[in-house]
Amino acid sequence: MSTTLPGPDGLERCRWCAGAPEFLDYHDREWGFPVDDDRRLFEKLCLESFQSGLSWRTILAKRENFRAAFAGFDFHRMARFTDRDVARLLDDAGIVRHRGKIEAVIHNAACAQELVQREGSLAAYFWRHEPTADALGVPQTASTSAASIELSKDLKRRGWKFVGPTTVFAFMQAMGLINDHAEGCVVRAQAEKARLRFKRPG
Repeated sequence: MSTTLPGPDGLERCRWCAGAPEFLDYHDREWGFPVDDDRRLFEKLCLESFQSGLSWRTILAKRENFRAAFAGFDFHRMARFTDRDVARLLDDAGIVRHRGKIEAVIHNAACAQELVQREGSLAAYFWRHEPTADALGVPQTASTSAASIELSKDLKRRGWKFVGPTTVFAFMQAMGLINDHAEGCVVRAQAEKARLRFKRPG
């Protein structure tokens, strides 16, 4: 089965987005392009945690609501959230109201602060887990990898929650730590050029 489909403009894109117009801008401008901004990295890992068991369509549609509810995913502010904030979030119909996930990402905000103190930045830490080219499989054929398993284990050792290997792999795909755009996807070459130009932090 082909891993690409023609989009509305006739250009081949990754199969997961080609048939969903609401995904196109995200796919073409964000997914797979390298990120070194700590807030964006933390946001994406939080959103992937919320996605667990759900579809990305659901999370993407609510992304602005999540940003408003979680202080723009400023992990320094989130780390100060209290039980009153948890109650507020559980009453917010604009997000996914799952107590375990809400409490996990608030907990992870404090973990992020500790990680920055130890490693300098989230970006420096995460990009140290970028896999080498020879460790990558065929694009769009896996939901975990040796690198995502290793990163998941390390995050859990550091106390992070809801960061299993599949969640972490999706995070690595989205943040450009790997270029998992399908062979033949019109955006694959653009993402690869961005990765070549990207200055790895740390």
